[in-house]
Amino acid sequence: MPVEFIVSALVTLLVVVDPVGLVPTFIAMTEGLPARARRRVAIRASMIAFAILAGSSLAGDFLLKKLGVGIPAFRIAGGLLLFSIAFEMLFGIRIPRQVQEAEEAIEEHVRNIAAFPLAIPLMAGPGAITACVLLAGRAGGEVMPLASLLGVIALVFAICLAVFMAAGKIAKLIGVTGNIVLSRLLGVLLAALAVQFVIDGLKAVWN
Repeated sequence: MPVEFIVSALVTLLVVVDPVGLVPTFIAMTEGLPARARRRVAIRASMIAFAILAGSSLAGDFLLKKLGVGIPAFRIAGGLLLFSIAFEMLFGIRIPRQVQEAEEAIEEHVRNIAAFPLAIPLMAGPGAITACVLLAGRAGGEVMPLASLLGVIALVFAICLAVFMAAGKIAKLIGVTGNIVLSRLLGVLLAALAVQFVIDGLKAVWN
């Protein structure tokens, strides 16, 4: 079971988290930040996302049941929050960021976007949380499968970190105009994703 479980968990989380698919969003969200700040965003977002999914694996099902909160609520809330970010990206009303900003302002912005929307709901969203809760349920409380699941989660976010580190080179290739076009396009895609989150949550409530 451990080998089959590890392969199943790895494939599931890679598909749900989609590290490569997150690169354009990472580029758009960190536009205007210096390279060092981008690296901090990538590291912090990966660590936060790992902590969320690891916690979901170990205590997610128990905690949700105790609080009376269901996964559909996560989907709806995540969709609404994500839509607000998509709206700002689409209409270009995000606060402009200049390289000359004070270090404190940059550090605060790094903390903010690393936690939301990168770590949650994009990297550790409702789908990933649900997948981890279900995979942990398959482990049946046994130590080895749970440890393997945590290792798989760490590997997935190590892959995310690696592709984020290469995002700066991609941004240089795209250029300023390309970044603007990409930001608007991603705004539309993120808006659609946000609406889908809400729809999925409502369907789960009604069914």
